Amino acid sequence: MRTTPPLPTDHFVLTIRCADAVGIVAGVASALASAGAFIIESSHFGDPDTGLFFMRTEFRPTEARFRTAEDFQIVLKPVAQRFDMQLALHPAQSPMKVVLAVSRHGHCLNHLLNRWHSGELPVDVVGVVSNHDDMRRMVDWYGIPYHHLPMGTDKAAQEAAFLQVVEAAGAELVVLARYMQVLSDAMCEALSGRCINIHHSFLPSFKGARPYHQAHARGVKLVGATAHYVTRDLDEGPIIEQDSVRVGHGMDANALVRIGKDVENVVLARAVHWHAERRVLLNGLRTVVFRQGGA
Repeated sequence: MRTTPPLPTDHFVLTIRCADAVGIVAGVASALASAGAFIIESSHFGDPDTGLFFMRTEFRPTEARFRTAEDFQIVLKPVAQRFDMQLALHPAQSPMKVVLAVSRHGHCLNHLLNRWHSGELPVDVVGVVSNHDDMRRMVDWYGIPYHHLPMGTDKAAQEAAFLQVVEAAGAELVVLARYMQVLSDAMCEALSGRCINIHHSFLPSFKGARPYHQAHARGVKLVGATAHYVTRDLDEGPIIEQDSVRVGHGMDANALVRIGKDVENVVLARAVHWHAERRVLLNGLRTVVFRQGGA
């Protein structure tokens, strides 16, 4: 009696970018159905401004003859060629390897590590890079390699060492969790599309040191944060997530700082989570974010 090999428990995430056209969704769904794929979740968006189409589909195999990503690449090849798609297929249950970078403000780092340690963030934190040694004790507690790369007179050498950490760890994403250094154009290019930064949302106002104190002096009524991809244009990369909290005249500058840190924590964690689940697709200077459940 022949025994059918067990099916893999993993499922896959398919992401697509191409020119918008009639029949894309039907073509993809039909191709997956022909291979016995069970679609778990699917979202798509046609941008009327750019004429581009974006799609994210999560599915699992149900037939023994179609089991691997390579199998489904073959199945999807005709529809991909028909619509000239940029198509990517990834195992959904393989956590994305991430390197975190921090300077002396540890709130975002602590929040991400806590979420990761609690199993609430679908990533594998494989290292922490810092230009200071302040956060070593906390990172050591989590059992994660800590790479102290001080910023001396040779910025290029420091960034080369940073990139070496990323590549040696096989990291797919770098998160600047309040890493207070401006990356060079070469570094931005090397990490294009795989580096996320967080900052307050007062920009372009209140630049430089103590932005919350500057904002308090001007009587702001909202405190917010922005998570975005890093590009050569400082703090102007494609935005992934933003949020804000109302503040009042009775709050002092320190209260604004505390509230701002909380918002930064949440916004950065969302951006990392969505990127790790391949829910964020670049659309020129913007992003398409297929947030889970539409939340």
